Amino acid sequence: MKVFKTHGLDSGTVANISISQLQQKIEVIGQLREEVDMMKEETLGWKEGMDHFDSEKETALSQLSSVESQLRGMKEKSSAQEGKIAELEARLASEHAKAKSKDEKAKAEADAIVAIFRADAKAAQAKECETKAATLASDDDDESKSGSDSEEDLYGEETAPVDNQEP
Repeated sequence: MKVFKTHGLDSGTVANISISQLQQKIEVIGQLREEVDMMKEETLGWKEGMDHFDSEKETALSQLSSVESQLRGMKEKSSAQEGKIAELEARLASEHAKAKSKDEKAKAEADAIVAIFRADAKAAQAKECETKAATLASDDDDESKSGSDSEEDLYGEETAPVDNQEP
């Protein structure tokens, strides 16, 4: 109480002011505690949301990593398949060229054989014509030398003599 008197205050007045100020301060503290509790709840909600987003982020990153790994694998397989395709195309082109060369060679050989056969056929035909001509010529000579009045037909039968007189 000496403190109140030193400052020129009456102890009764100070007590009344202090109690009302104390009640106001208690009310303000209560309000502040309510605000703090609301902020804590809001912060807890944000933290839960952040934890949820972190979980989703980790899941998405894991899925992304898996997809990237699959993509790399597919690219490697695709690259390997492209190499195999190029190799097969080269082999196919080589085999095609070989087959074409063999085909052209076989065609040339066949053309040569056909040409030989044609030449042989023409020669044989010419010889046959010569033989027929010679046979006919010798038959004419034989008939003219034999002097017979009758002629034999192709079947060996005699026919009446032919008069070579013109009317």
